[in-house]
Amino acid sequence: MAPISDNMRGAALMTGAMVTFTINDSFTKSLGDVLPLWQLLFLRGVGVTICLVIMARIMGQLRFDLSRSDWGIMWLRAAGEIGGAYFFLTALFHMPIANVSAIMQVLPLSVSLAGSLFMAEALGWRRLMAILIGFGGVMLIVRPGGADFNVYSLYALAAVACVTLRDLIVRRLSRSVPSLMVSLVAAFGVTAFAGIASLAEDWQPMTATEAAYLGGATVFVIFGYIFSVAAMRVGEIGFVAPFRYASLLTAILLGVVFFGEFPSALTLTGAGIVVATGIFTLLRERKLRLRRPVVPDRIR
Repeated sequence: MAPISDNMRGAALMTGAMVTFTINDSFTKSLGDVLPLWQLLFLRGVGVTICLVIMARIMGQLRFDLSRSDWGIMWLRAAGEIGGAYFFLTALFHMPIANVSAIMQVLPLSVSLAGSLFMAEALGWRRLMAILIGFGGVMLIVRPGGADFNVYSLYALAAVACVTLRDLIVRRLSRSVPSLMVSLVAAFGVTAFAGIASLAEDWQPMTATEAAYLGGATVFVIFGYIFSVAAMRVGEIGFVAPFRYASLLTAILLGVVFFGEFPSALTLTGAGIVVATGIFTLLRERKLRLRRPVVPDRIR
């Protein structure tokens, strides 16, 4: 039997990350009617933060000797994470999981566009056309002004904006900053903010079933972190990244099986357009990177 290539291992890990993150979303959505948002985020965040501390310690990535600039960027990124978590979960609690997931798939396009607008990154006409077509696909999902329009679609778009900020600002980090440390700061920021915000809520007791759902959400989001970190360390990012769209297929399946949510034909069409243009953009960026001269990484 031929050995599995690094690219295929990376693709499998990325698929695993997206599937586990989406299963976490399903557990979390199931709790939306019984637990206040901030209580849920705080309790889940405690488990995630503890796990990330252990992972970072084991992998030698628990570092506090970082520059003031890097700390500032990581905390700004954490603010984007907080906003993204709030808007995403609010939308998730009020919309079909497949619709929210489909809107979130526009992220590679929004990051490329924002990088061009705010960070002077090159953006050719092919990718620009793909981005415009992709946003047209999002409009098919959101359908503003239509009979099926849900105001919480705007929350999903706000989540895209927050996560775009999160993903864009991280490009300003020094290359010496460990990836797990970045995730840990974000997890701690979300957990701390949620803990403070939850003081204004009436905490609700949990049944054994609800506690199991919360535990399931925590476990799957932890595995999502593990798989996603491993995916970025195996294979070429340009090859591995398109497999992030496995989350949409998982969301559609879980929505049908567990929530009885059947996406409309327009939603599926819009999702298909977003995915196709996203994959084109990722592959195009990979091709352009291969043409550029290789710049050695800084010594870690």
